Amino acid sequence: MPAPKRRYPVATETKGYLPVNILILGGGGREHALAWAVLQNPKCDRLIVAPGNAGIAEIAECADLDGENPVGISEFAAENSIDFVIVGPEAPLAAGVVDMLMDAGILVFGPSKAAAELEASKTFTKEICDACGAPTAAWARFTDAESAKRHVRDTGAPIVVKADGLAAGKGVVVAMDEDTALAAIDDMFGGAFGAAGAEVVIEEFMTGEEASFFVLSDGETVLPIGTAQDHKRVGEGDTGPNTGGMGAYSPAPVMTEAVTAAALDQIVKPTVAEMARRGTPYRGVLYAGLMIEDGQPRLVEYNVRFGDPECQVLMMRLGAQALDLMLACAEGRLAEMQVTWAEDHAMTVVMAAKGYPGAYAKGSVIGGLEGLPEDSFNMVFHAGTKKVDGQITASGGRVLNVTARGDSLQEARDRAYAMVDRIDWPQGFCRRDIGWRALGPVKDA
Repeated sequence: MPAPKRRYPVATETKGYLPVNILILGGGGREHALAWAVLQNPKCDRLIVAPGNAGIAEIAECADLDGENPVGISEFAAENSIDFVIVGPEAPLAAGVVDMLMDAGILVFGPSKAAAELEASKTFTKEICDACGAPTAAWARFTDAESAKRHVRDTGAPIVVKADGLAAGKGVVVAMDEDTALAAIDDMFGGAFGAAGAEVVIEEFMTGEEASFFVLSDGETVLPIGTAQDHKRVGEGDTGPNTGGMGAYSPAPVMTEAVTAAALDQIVKPTVAEMARRGTPYRGVLYAGLMIEDGQPRLVEYNVRFGDPECQVLMMRLGAQALDLMLACAEGRLAEMQVTWAEDHAMTVVMAAKGYPGAYAKGSVIGGLEGLPEDSFNMVFHAGTKKVDGQITASGGRVLNVTARGDSLQEARDRAYAMVDRIDWPQGFCRRDIGWRALGPVKDA
């Protein structure tokens, strides 16, 4: 296929580096943001995203690859002279794609299959926390519904019920009453989340304010690269069912220097050290979901990849240096790196198909995208889109990530919603209060 026209010119000066051919695995808003940042770095020569989406196809080559087929990905990388692979979603990591690529001598950003258990198994993460003394919620693991239900009745609500395995960000039920918790147990053991719900972890309900903390690790050095806050619930004021995320902003005000230092010293560094001690060093991005109360962080969960939509705001703020950081991480050079931050803020607003996170229709046409700005301060990252007969159509639940930067969070918010209001998509919706914890209630919400 012909290569798409570049929107970001590639300079000839690469400061001693040879230009690299890069493959990004994934096809959502996270991967569009990663591609956008990578293309701003002159070290990137050729970029392929697999499978990509309609927005990604406008700036990079797309390839139809099964992300959970390590052999196929390794062969594709070799055939296309790929120098560096960036793994976006969690499923390829859990499938062992990184291990296969490393065995083939291909540089890759992401943890091994064994290290990816930090996300693939809630039980594994809790055992790591117990071993290294990282503060987290009290927990218990169950392999049958009746014993899980007895635990809920003995403990009471509110309580948190989690499918042990990967459930695309949806296998968590925060139950404010016992009936909801018992129903969640029935759903999980009844197959609502497939194999992910074969075992269930039930946790103490933690109070406080949630935030996301992102670090890079090359197995030894740990480098913080940013904070963010996500909006998981579908409705304004954080109401309704959990989703994959309806919006995010960075930085997170609750992540003060003191809180960040505590999270790093008490949670993240001990985890990385414990993983190395077990012979499964952690290499890649480590995303710690935290609950902060009275200035003290506790771990909610780990993800072994960039969050979605948190990645979108991080990439807007990091820009071209994101590729340098990921290369250094993969090459074991993090000790020589530092992150350069502008004094800025970023916000992304998710536009989703009506009905999400329940049943929703696909195929509706999205208008108004052509006239929107595309620069380092304003971007619409595509998530679930497909091009049909020359028109952009919705092909998923979360469809667009309308993202903006500003000198203040209010400025970033204003820019993001100004773009939202120019998009013509009657079959879509968004929350109008993204950032409310930092900015206060939105009057027009």
